[in-house]
Amino acid sequence: MELAQGPIHEEEALGKAYDARLMRRLLRYLIPHRWPVAAAVGLLVLASAVELVGPWLTKIALDEAVPNRDGRLLGLLAAVFIASLVVAFALQYAQELLTTWLGQRVMYDLRTEIFRHLQRMDLRFFDRTPVGRLLTRVTSDVEVLNELFSAGVVTVFGDLFTLVFIVGAMLVMDWQLALVTLTVLPFVALVAFVFRWRVREAYREIRVRLARLNAFLHERFTGIRVVQLFGREEADARRFRELDGEYLDAHLRSITYYALFFPLIELLTAVALALIIWYGGLSLLEGTVTLGVVAAFLQYARRFFRPIQDLSEKYNLLQGAMASSERIFKLLDTQPGVRDPEAPVHLPPQPRGEIEFRDVWFAYDGPRDAPLWVLRGISFRAEPGERIAIVGHTGAGKTTIINLLMRFYEPRRGEILLDGVPIQRLPLRELRSTIGLVLQDVFLFSHDVAYNVRLGNDAVDDGRMREAAARVGATRFIGRLPREYAQPLGERGATLSVGERQLISFARALAFDPLILVLDEATSSVDSELEAQIQQAIDELMRGRTSLVIAHRLSTVQNADRILVVHRGEIREEGTHEELLAGGGIYARLYEFQFERAPVG
Repeated sequence: MELAQGPIHEEEALGKAYDARLMRRLLRYLIPHRWPVAAAVGLLVLASAVELVGPWLTKIALDEAVPNRDGRLLGLLAAVFIASLVVAFALQYAQELLTTWLGQRVMYDLRTEIFRHLQRMDLRFFDRTPVGRLLTRVTSDVEVLNELFSAGVVTVFGDLFTLVFIVGAMLVMDWQLALVTLTVLPFVALVAFVFRWRVREAYREIRVRLARLNAFLHERFTGIRVVQLFGREEADARRFRELDGEYLDAHLRSITYYALFFPLIELLTAVALALIIWYGGLSLLEGTVTLGVVAAFLQYARRFFRPIQDLSEKYNLLQGAMASSERIFKLLDTQPGVRDPEAPVHLPPQPRGEIEFRDVWFAYDGPRDAPLWVLRGISFRAEPGERIAIVGHTGAGKTTIINLLMRFYEPRRGEILLDGVPIQRLPLRELRSTIGLVLQDVFLFSHDVAYNVRLGNDAVDDGRMREAAARVGATRFIGRLPREYAQPLGERGATLSVGERQLISFARALAFDPLILVLDEATSSVDSELEAQIQQAIDELMRGRTSLVIAHRLSTVQNADRILVVHRGEIREEGTHEELLAGGGIYARLYEFQFERAPVG
């Protein structure tokens, strides 16, 4: 159980409630919007100053207008008070609009930066990082920071200015009464400290419980077939009720703390008001203070404790923002293992398509001194226009060869050359645009057929797209679709069969007219009729192109110029179909196993 919970605690653990380093880095995202930020702060300062007007007008009314029976002054004070309310409304409206706009802009900038960064990451990063965690970074973690910028960073200034202005006004009116009023502040600080500590623990527990709940839901929905097959619905429902109950309990505990905190602050506010009435009343009887001052102090005291409540609530927001920003910046600081070269070298204007592997060694895992080798000393050359097939048992390292050619991963030793240029020195875009790749596991986007063939590239026009589809024989089933090329395919092409999805993927590769064609088990899920249909198009397409074909079905590689037999990460045999059969080695045994023929030779 501890192993299962480890990643959750690592994911949801809370760091410091405030980290100056992280905050400085976050504030950099406000620099492009510094003028709107300055305007928002200015609006908050003005709004805080307007907060002083009402109590001060009350003091003038009670100390001057009422004793002197000055109706004209009372009317003027009432007009000024109404005007101050209108100004406060306008300032609050403008400030709310501006800070929300700032939060959305920062969220847009940050989310775009994260997405661009993730697109540059190498496949090794995605192999070891759960997709759900990455989605959390781009969505919910950024949303937490949106709340920080729109309702936290800038609005905190408003609360602080309000406190400073109210204290200043009270000290100007009567410093002794002000000190008496502020004697409750140590108790307010104590209550706020305990509240922050308890809410921090509750917040951590809520995040952990939510992570466990989400992990359970993701696993059960992903494996719903297994759940239904073995009749685990009731048992999983009971487990879900347990996890959901723990999540509910954690929320109720946090609600309890809030239910205690706000009444306590209200109680201390009442104590402050009582002190004003007591001390102010005595001073009023002694003639050292006026009735207007006491009335103004009562209003200021009420307004003074409201920002304190807001600041305590913002502590929880700040805490979540620090945790989210730490995870986001950790992601942004992770550098891709495969990058463009600092001093790139380009292919010649008329590239030939020659591929060469020179003593290439590769391991996905394991330490540098004892790696778990997947490829061992792979060396071969594919001449321009040559068709080479790579065969072998599952796990022999065939697909890894393609991954290294595409620079999805970097070899541990040796080098790979394209037209004599080491691929590490080529820009990634130039390298990958030279190669057309069709994978066994086809991925289609939830767009229409046309988008999935040209991937939104305007350089692939309708004619080129339709020609590619026709050459692989995809037009036969596309023509049966209700909207043909405009037919939406659903998530991952759910409305198509496996064979039809592979034909779309094949047309996609052809539409970009690559110099080199790579097929990784491209016909493994296609039935015999479709296989024969596309094999003719493949033969025509490969003419004049360098082609690497990884195949499980040996029937698809018999016409290759050369066949490489990979076994346990090494090239054990090399030759034509007839030569390898005559040799009676690994290839011959694979052929016998698939076609159930008698041993050759």
